[in-house]
Amino acid sequence: MADIANVETASSSAETSDVQENDVKCEEFIEPEKKRRRLSDSLAEKTDKLEHRLGGILCCAVCLDLPRAAVYQCTNGHLMCAGCFTHLLADARLRDEVATCPNCRVEITKTSASRNLAVEKAVSELPSECHFCSREFPRNSLARHEEVLCQERITSCKFSRIGCPWRGPFHEVEAHEAACAHPHRSGAEVMGALHEIHLQCEEEKRLYDCIFELLSYEKITFNDLQMKPYRTDEFVHKLFYETSRFTAFNNQWVVKARINSAHRDPSQSSQRNMSYQLILKTKTTYPLNLHYLVLRGPFGDMKVSTKIHRFEYTEQENESPYVQLPLVDTAECNRLLAAKAINFRLIMFLVSK
Repeated sequence: MADIANVETASSSAETSDVQENDVKCEEFIEPEKKRRRLSDSLAEKTDKLEHRLGGILCCAVCLDLPRAAVYQCTNGHLMCAGCFTHLLADARLRDEVATCPNCRVEITKTSASRNLAVEKAVSELPSECHFCSREFPRNSLARHEEVLCQERITSCKFSRIGCPWRGPFHEVEAHEAACAHPHRSGAEVMGALHEIHLQCEEEKRLYDCIFELLSYEKITFNDLQMKPYRTDEFVHKLFYETSRFTAFNNQWVVKARINSAHRDPSQSSQRNMSYQLILKTKTTYPLNLHYLVLRGPFGDMKVSTKIHRFEYTEQENESPYVQLPLVDTAECNRLLAAKAINFRLIMFLVSK
């Protein structure tokens, strides 16, 4: 009996020692109370910060991001950034529908929606992280920091014009340029990059030379025009724009434009462009060799690049082919679609025989 008692005592003490060892091992991986409290406090502080709560309240109802510029609101007060607002109006114009607020489905138009200046100013003061260094700055000064001041912003080598492909943080560019091998290369090795620069300069020079040559023509005219939206009579009504008739060189003309010529349904594509043609509405007894170009004009605000087109109008050929309206990007096309009408200036040059 004594031996059995001794065995039971030994086994119980062994189990107790094993449990104590396991507790010690577990305690090695448990964070101290102060550290746990500090981490939980910082997490709670981050979620309870006023700017984080405001970010969720003042965000755009469409993209759920804080607006960078103008803020529009529907009649019920739901907020939309300028880009999403114009995109909603452009989609509605393409589908021949009424644009509605994504939250409450109330109708929104350029006239019914209003700018919310208080929200714009509040958002501009909220902190936002720099994309490069992850430091927080007020949103109204973030753009300048990312473009000019941030030492982590991505930049190119000054010898990129002769083919250097290096891109890296701004604080490393001085060391790279000091060791860059491209300045010491032979002319034959950098001819590829120089050839591309030469082609670009030649294209710009051709454009300017062509403009100055056209300005020497005897017959030059310009018209400040307005294109309004219309619908085709097809089964699927497609959107197109057209100006009223205007007079130039003793003839009647019309400018017509359409959206995404290559797409059957332009509303299904997020990339949008606009093409236009110049139509002669009166009969001509002799050919009209015409150069024409579209500019922003004094009554319009479209961001368009200069591009010259040429077409010879005859009695049989009175419509020029559709040519691309050289807008800067898709957002500019959406902005034009969201407007009631598109204002621009058309300059025409008639080549005398």
